[in-house]
Amino acid sequence: MDEQRDTTDRFLPRFDAAGLVTAIVVDADTQALLMVAHMNADAIEATRATGQAHFWSRSRSALWRKGETSGNGLTLVEMRVDCDQDALLLRVKPAGPACHTGRRSCFYRRVEADGGLTFLADDAQG
Repeated sequence: MDEQRDTTDRFLPRFDAAGLVTAIVVDADTQALLMVAHMNADAIEATRATGQAHFWSRSRSALWRKGETSGNGLTLVEMRVDCDQDALLLRVKPAGPACHTGRRSCFYRRVEADGGLTFLADDAQG
């Protein structure tokens, strides 16, 4: 089955024991990393059907559409799958900040050698 996933032209996601795949989300225009989330089969189907990014919330155990409360949705441009189909790359057009903190990206802090965190000026809150 693994060889088939590597060479097939069919979408056959390999879900983990919790029924999830990792989804890496980048801005389709800038290629900036926006967020990492998880998707189950329902989230993948909803995203493909609506063109809006949906994810599975592990903390709430619920399907959610990015932006359903904030208005900062993610319009799908392209969905890619990695070689063994256990991770997805979503190229999106964001309607606002991707992070719940109001920042463009969830990756706004750099981990320093001493274990401290440096806030990155190029990803200030909007």
